[in-house]
This record gives sequence, structure tokens and C-alpha cells, in this order.
Amino acid sequence: MQAAITQELIKSLKPQAKPYEVRDPRLKGFLLRVQPTGVMTYYAEYGRGKRHRVGPADALAPSQAREEAKRVLAGVALGDDPAAAQREAKAHTLRSFLDEVYEPWAKANIRTPKNTLGRLRANFPDLQNKKLADISAWVVEKGRSARLKAGAKATTVNRDLDDLRSALGKAVAWKLLDVHPLTEVKRSRTDDNAGVRFLDDDEEKRLRVALDAREERNRAERDRANAWRAERGYQLMPDLRLVTFADHLKPMVLLSINTGCRRGELFSLEWRDVDLVRAMLTVRGQSAKSGRTRHVPL
Repeated sequence: MQAAITQELIKSLKPQAKPYEVRDPRLKGFLLRVQPTGVMTYYAEYGRGKRHRVGPADALAPSQAREEAKRVLAGVALGDDPAAAQREAKAHTLRSFLDEVYEPWAKANIRTPKNTLGRLRANFPDLQNKKLADISAWVVEKGRSARLKAGAKATTVNRDLDDLRSALGKAVAWKLLDVHPLTEVKRSRTDDNAGVRFLDDDEEKRLRVALDAREERNRAERDRANAWRAERGYQLMPDLRLVTFADHLKPMVLLSINTGCRRGELFSLEWRDVDLVRAMLTVRGQSAKSGRTRHVPL
């Protein structure tokens, strides 16, 4: 229907079973859409059915909405694209993408989401406030060169770059980014054949002596603490002389020496992963770097 959109008209309009629209003849393209729920919204229509949402009728007076619609339509006449401007305004920065979109997904799908997100936020500070579409290969290469010049290891920079590449790949998959900006960015060269460092017999002997000395210090400290508590009638703490290990460190180091497991794999172990009958250790996929479960002989 056509009618001058005024406050009196808005008060008289009633919702119907289906949405309907009122077009203002005094300004071509200015209209009011009424939903079955009673919600009314102003729009500026231009081109072939393209629309720009001006705002809700309960927040804007008809005169305010008409002036805004007039501004939008005038911009269109001069070549502006309100839809593109609206998309640009809503476009994510890297920071908002990580906070609002990527983090919930990462927590459900990445083995170490806290570490990954921490690196993405800490190691790419110059990208945080950039719109995703403004992140370019040149900007990333510039940041990489600066980090390498400052002394960062190439393997570390590669890992962080892989994290960024993966995050932006999700932005492309989720239609938040048209093209991946890092397609042409290659990893820094590293020496993949670097020698593996093993402890020699003397180093391992000295390490074991140091672990035993630490164990004895812990037990002696507990002895003194319990003597102090006994003199005052306090409840005693468990006697460390009655247990094989005073704490976790020595067994963890010995296990690392004899299995070659990574630190994160050791920290993630549970008793269900230890089979003393078959002398087998299970490193589960969620804690393994490869993401695959493997079995390590003890």
C-alpha cells in the first residue's frame, strides 16, 4: 500500500497474518515493513530490489527515518553501495574473529586451544585490529622478517605462521573472507636433519644423582616440618620416608629418559594409560603431537 509515513499512520497500522509494506509516495524508495509480530522497520530500497535497513519504528521517528533514507538514496545516486558499506562495517578484525568465532570452534576441535589462541594473539600484534580482508602476504612477511631479525627461531615462527594460516583458512571456509591471503607465504627453511641430543652416560649419572639429592631434601624438609608440628600438637603431614618418590619430578624425568615421550604427553598421562602387566604405556591421540594414539614399551 502507499501512504505518507507519519506517526499517526504508524499508530493506526495493525499486524496481519503475513508481512506487508507501506511505501511513502513523497520519497521514492522509502518504506515501512510491518511484521505479523507487530514489529515495524524502515527501509530504503534502491536498484533492483536492494534494501538498506534504516532502523526500527519504535526507535526512530518517521521524520528521522525519512532523512536517513534520503541520505542513503542520495549516496546511491552518487555511486555508493550501502550493502558493501554495511558488510565492511560488520567485517571482523582478526581480534574479533578470534574472540567471537574461532575460539569457540578451537575449544571444541583443537588439542591445545589455549596455547594456540595465546600465540595468535601475542605473536601477531600488528594484525589484531586489521580487518580480515586487509591482512596481506606482505604484512605477514614483514612481521616474520622482524621476528627472525629479533632472534626468534625459524621453527617457532613457522609454527605460529601455521596457526595463523589455519585460522584464516577457517575464515575462508566460513565465508568471512573471500580468498586466503597467505597462499603464497611459504614456511621459513629449517634444518630438518639436525642431530638428536642424547645424554651421555656421565650426564645421565649426574642427573640421577641430582634427582636423588632433591628427593632427600624434600624428605628432610618434611621431617623437620613434622617435628615442628609434633611439638605443638598439630596433625602431621604424610611421611615422605614411606613412599617411593617424594613428588612427581623424579618419576617423570626417568620416564622421559626411558621412553622419549614429550613433556605434554607426560603431563597428560593417567593411570589408565599405564599397563604394568604388559609393560606398555599408551599415549592417547588427544595429547600426542601427531593426534594419533601410540603404544610405548616400558
